[in-house]
Amino acid sequence: MYDAPVPTTQQSRTLQQWLLRLLFTGACLLVLGCASPSGPRQGPGPAVSSTLTDEQSNSIAIHALGLVGTPYRYGGNTPDGGFDCSGLIGYVYLNSVGESPPRTVARMSGFGSPVSMSELRTGDLVLFGPSTPSHAGIYVGGGRFVHAPSTGGVVRLDRLDGVYWSRQTVQARRP
Repeated sequence: MYDAPVPTTQQSRTLQQWLLRLLFTGACLLVLGCASPSGPRQGPGPAVSSTLTDEQSNSIAIHALGLVGTPYRYGGNTPDGGFDCSGLIGYVYLNSVGESPPRTVARMSGFGSPVSMSELRTGDLVLFGPSTPSHAGIYVGGGRFVHAPSTGGVVRLDRLDGVYWSRQTVQARRP
């Protein structure tokens, strides 16, 4: 009788992480695919127009979600080399819509148009920091955003209303 080799602990963890990523990405795609587009919102203030179509905005969100789990690397801007927050945003935008915002978070604060937090839509940028932002992510809907948080971490999905992020000064920009 043939005995199959028993995978090592590291191989098991790697396979488990890969399967969790695949499951998570599939669930996110299902949620985004099933979401019905909302009509124009009524409310105070002018509507912010975008040069991005709904399809492009969704493409940005799906692409960002697919990179969850990629290692963080300061100055990184590729999946193979890792990402910092602005490198992640530049990579996703360039590969989803063919253009990227400025490379630094501070310069992203002047990119596109400001958007009120109540008017966020997929593909918008969320920037964190009091006067000059120091961190950024991509809004993917449902109160969530994808970002590359810090050294030793990985690209991840977080909630804007989470314990840490809800206490930060945040602004949104729409290309």
